[in-house]
Amino acid sequence: MDSIKFKQIVIVDYTGLQEFALEKLQAISEQRIIAYNNIPKDDAEILNRIQHADCVFVSWNTRINAAVLSQCHKLKYIGMCCSLIDFDSANVDVRYAMEKGITVKGVRDYGDEGVGEFIITELIQLLKGLGKHQWREEPVEITNKKVGLIGIGTTGRLTARRLQAFGAKTYYYSRTRRPDAENEGIDYMALDELLYHCDIISFHLPRGTKVLNAEHFKTFGNDKILINTSLGLCFEKEDFKKWVETKGNYAIFDIVAFGEHKAELTQNDNIIYSEATSGWTKEAKERLSYKVLENLVEYAASETQEEPCLSV
Repeated sequence: MDSIKFKQIVIVDYTGLQEFALEKLQAISEQRIIAYNNIPKDDAEILNRIQHADCVFVSWNTRINAAVLSQCHKLKYIGMCCSLIDFDSANVDVRYAMEKGITVKGVRDYGDEGVGEFIITELIQLLKGLGKHQWREEPVEITNKKVGLIGIGTTGRLTARRLQAFGAKTYYYSRTRRPDAENEGIDYMALDELLYHCDIISFHLPRGTKVLNAEHFKTFGNDKILINTSLGLCFEKEDFKKWVETKGNYAIFDIVAFGEHKAELTQNDNIIYSEATSGWTKEAKERLSYKVLENLVEYAASETQEEPCLSV
């Protein structure tokens, strides 16, 4: 990484980058790093922060679109301090950046452990009545409960393992069958079948992915539990609201799962949530910091070899 040098590095918002990572970044920035700890309110504020930078780091909270990028003429590198799963779900317009020769790199698999712990913790409290709510008239166990995971990436797989340790029966739905998951006892079901047979469903999908509508909620039925820890709603908002208002139905949300609908949805008492981001632990921030630095090492190597350097 010492082979690259940027004139100005800007950290757009609170990224969670640890002190050791910030020291490494300062070593490759000619000018003092500018680091913001709040979320910019609009495109104008984002542009004001980054228009003179040649290297930028950003969390999942801030969207950097083509209109902003088109005015950042010095920008060469964007480090996404969050997951870059695909171009459509990214909070940076990666396609436009690619056209302009700006390298964009994201990370994967840094906060999954915390998310899994959150799901298990909140689910146990709900099943046993240890918190404000109790799912059934009497406390029940996770053992033998049928849990359907919608999306079976790293977080979904890790959550399934945690649930299996408590004796739950785990199933999954994904657009693509995953034999490796099935080898771990996570059985595949078509979406409607999974909704019908499972007591609990948990979403583990990229930002902006919606899979459930009114008919799906009808298939899911009542006296069920829905868990969402994805970035934003994975279902039609109004259809979900009608479902969760029914007695006996509960939802467990990570704070990021509300998207822009937090004020509205938290009015419903059947939605259980925490003000904290479940995967945003000390350990997750350390993993994130190392992965961000590893991306810069790859970028430095590609620049030295004069090869195309945009990667996911």
